[in-house]
Amino acid sequence: MFSGEKNNLKRSAPNPGGSLRNEMKICHFIFNKRKYWGKLENDLIYIFSGSRERFRGEEAGVNLPAVDRQAVKLLCPFSPTKIVCVGRNYALHAVELGNQIPEKPLLFLKAPSALILSGEPIVIPSQSDRVEHEGELAIIIGKQCRKLTLDDDPFDYILGYTCLNDVTARDCQKEDIQFTRAKSFDTFCPVAPFYETDADVSNLLVQTRVNGELRQSGFTSEMVFPVDFLVRYISNQMTLKRGDLIATGTPAGVSKLFPGDVCEVSIERIGTLTNPVICEN
Repeated sequence: MFSGEKNNLKRSAPNPGGSLRNEMKICHFIFNKRKYWGKLENDLIYIFSGSRERFRGEEAGVNLPAVDRQAVKLLCPFSPTKIVCVGRNYALHAVELGNQIPEKPLLFLKAPSALILSGEPIVIPSQSDRVEHEGELAIIIGKQCRKLTLDDDPFDYILGYTCLNDVTARDCQKEDIQFTRAKSFDTFCPVAPFYETDADVSNLLVQTRVNGELRQSGFTSEMVFPVDFLVRYISNQMTLKRGDLIATGTPAGVSKLFPGDVCEVSIERIGTLTNPVICEN
């Protein structure tokens, strides 16, 4: 299967990182012109022999071939039909923008065409003089869900979690009143090129740094509406399909981005998303 790839492939120790039913970072990538699924550990990607859907049972206890992370082209590991965002889901962020804390989730959509991966540039459009970062935990839907009840477990419908930057043209948002244009410029939805499968997201630290300086810091326990509530609530407003994203809101501390900046969103136990900032040509 891996003929001609010996220079880059390594073998892991038996069952690296513990059981494959524990937390792991799943990624999709191209290596030697072929697409694979694998799990990311530090600078190595352990390659699954089957599809993403089959890896848990098929690979448990198996010595997996590994490839250096720098030898592959990472792909987006999900294909959302929609990106559902939750506004003002951290009380202090609502206050810093002069808004009331919502009594029920404030939902808006972000265009999937805004997606970029870590390392790709956030482009400041000519239409805006104030583009801001919003570091967030993102939920990835694993199977279609609609009208979940209190008897349904929302976590059964979650594929995993990743880092997301809900980049926002704040001046456009204020001008338009609604959020679509301000949130959906090309490059305005950076995401990490992996997702964490089984993390306990009830109290994770979410931070955003610009040029190494801490700008945002908050815990997911501070969300007005937690992850399970959001999945159940949103499923009663619209059908959530496999690969759809839910951006769960951002802590206080949003600030303006400038060309030449480097913006990093890090989430405890999930990872880090890093993007340079440039001006539109």
